[in-house]
Amino acid sequence: MRWRIPIVAVILLPSLALADGPADNIPANVRRIPKLGIEVPADRRAALEAGLAKLSQSLNKLREAAGSKSPPHPRLVELLPDVEVYHKAVHDALAYQEFFDPKEIDFADAALVTGQERARQLAAGQAPWTTATGLVVRGYVSKLDGSVQPYGLVVPESYTSKGPGRFRCDLWFHGRGETLSELNFIRDRTNNVGAISPEDTIVLHPYGRYSNAFKLAGEIDVLEALESAQKRYRIDDDRIAARGFSMGGAAAWHFAVHYPDRWFAANPGAGFSETPEFLKVFQQETLKPTWWEQKLWQLYDCNGWAINLRHCPTVAYSGELDSQKQAADVMQKALAEESIDLVHIIGPQTRHAIHPQSKLEIEERMKSLARIGRDWQSHELQFSTFTLRYNRMQWLTVDGLAEHWTRADVAAAVLAGEVRVDSQNVTDLTLSFAAGESPLDVQSPVILTLGDQELEAPAPRSDKSWTVSVHKVRDEWRLGKRPGSERPGSELRKRHALQGPIDDAFMDSFLFVRPTGKPQHEQPAKWAASELDRAIEHWRRHFRGVARVKDDTSITPEDMAASNLVLWGDPGSNAVLRQIADKLPIHWDEKQIDAGEHKFASDKHALIAIYPNPLKPVRYVVLNSGFTFRDYAYLNNARQVPMLPDWAVVDLTTPPNSVWPGKIVDADFFDENWQLKVSPERK
Repeated sequence: MRWRIPIVAVILLPSLALADGPADNIPANVRRIPKLGIEVPADRRAALEAGLAKLSQSLNKLREAAGSKSPPHPRLVELLPDVEVYHKAVHDALAYQEFFDPKEIDFADAALVTGQERARQLAAGQAPWTTATGLVVRGYVSKLDGSVQPYGLVVPESYTSKGPGRFRCDLWFHGRGETLSELNFIRDRTNNVGAISPEDTIVLHPYGRYSNAFKLAGEIDVLEALESAQKRYRIDDDRIAARGFSMGGAAAWHFAVHYPDRWFAANPGAGFSETPEFLKVFQQETLKPTWWEQKLWQLYDCNGWAINLRHCPTVAYSGELDSQKQAADVMQKALAEESIDLVHIIGPQTRHAIHPQSKLEIEERMKSLARIGRDWQSHELQFSTFTLRYNRMQWLTVDGLAEHWTRADVAAAVLAGEVRVDSQNVTDLTLSFAAGESPLDVQSPVILTLGDQELEAPAPRSDKSWTVSVHKVRDEWRLGKRPGSERPGSELRKRHALQGPIDDAFMDSFLFVRPTGKPQHEQPAKWAASELDRAIEHWRRHFRGVARVKDDTSITPEDMAASNLVLWGDPGSNAVLRQIADKLPIHWDEKQIDAGEHKFASDKHALIAIYPNPLKPVRYVVLNSGFTFRDYAYLNNARQVPMLPDWAVVDLTTPPNSVWPGKIVDADFFDENWQLKVSPERK
């Protein structure tokens, strides 16, 4: 369904193009992102340092007050991040040369004043910003690395913290901004209402940890910011929307297809919806991907997940003359193949902007969808996934796949006394209705039809709750969880949030483990040390946090329980790696790396891998890797996808570059039991 409305004026958004075109297609000539900023005059630097020191003192006093009681004062602990975001924003801009314009230095002065005023108010038992309307900046502490991260809100004048009813909330994902430091994000969220401000609606602006299309750590930022806002504001869980434009439009597509049951609607504008075709069209890039890259594209290529939009009403927007109209065109084609007609509003004679009359049409449709609210209990479901990272649709959870990165499909329907399920590439399922939600008769067993097989499941309980799990043994479905699956480590299988690839470890709490022992060989040791330094630097530069680092000899059972461990070095130099080396499916000693049919000399090669921690199987261990895309990918957000599968062997005679950590001479995914396999493409 296409809508063209003849009006000329357009709404220009404060977002940059996704990249610089063909000039950014040369891996050997990659510009720095973010670029280094301007030099701060000595007098201004001294003033900022003095302001930071003063704010640090105020924060330390607040932390002391928060911890002076047992348990710590909950109000202070909750609100400290609202002050800390101002300190971090100014500190990082100053420490990492991220003032990009003299006006930003002026705002840094104002940010320190705001932070100091909030600290003063908090010390006096006040927090007026928590009940303020209009533009409000808040903060939270991320589980990933313990860093404080900002988010912005537009709180409507009609909002009150008490009273009946809850408020609609629209997530608005910002566009690409290579100079979007925390300071500039806070400045924008202090002075600019933004592209949307629907009536009686809280608009949540996630920072997304800078400029990554809200993927990986940026994705977790959205979920954490939303969780923080839901705790602090009267948000209606059934009226939350995913919206954005340009890079933010790509994010809206991503959140719509991967979390379709969380939103009452999605509204993606421009951006991109998949990797290869977009890079060919927008970037004019000649792609030569490895076989595992092509598989990993499926993580974020939204067209392969299009059927999930059956359960997430979607209103797409494009400018008629915008090259990024390609994103909605791709999705329109994918949805048509699923017999779904995409509402695609097109701004006439418009390039990379939102046409004002189109905006009116969009807002009217979103308002109507908000009145209906989220589709949270359909009696018929269709769901597709390529990975257990995204495994849920309403009352359906996929617990196991026959093979990752091959599309899995489930169709489920609740009928009178019967639940029918048809699936492909699925081995384990759970169907669950919470108390009061089951439409099934509490007096009768439920006939569970799985393809051509029938099982008799228990009736719902007296509170109308119903949960049943099934698993496959060979080709036969059986009732119940797979034996051992509820005891972590008793049967090693890929499962939600423990399925790889390497980058998945950085979507939860992680800890870099630095080696202190004698390495097996000099060259791999130098490479690992260099890659560790790079991983620390680039986590801050690209995902805006400070990676936690601890020596191998200091790791405790509590560390293993709390975080994914990223082990740097080899079994000789890293004590934790040495402790688990004989429990990994790839053997690595001072002579060779043994990857089954392929073996590599240890003096010239290194192993990169992800695996459930043998000492704490609910967590990962990662060997010698941070997130796997590198500087070249920073130039275009569509490139920012995992570059390595579950494991890889690196030939160190080829030095690292802007794409790879060295020459990748072997790589593959582990099978569904986390064991070595030989993919057909690897032979």
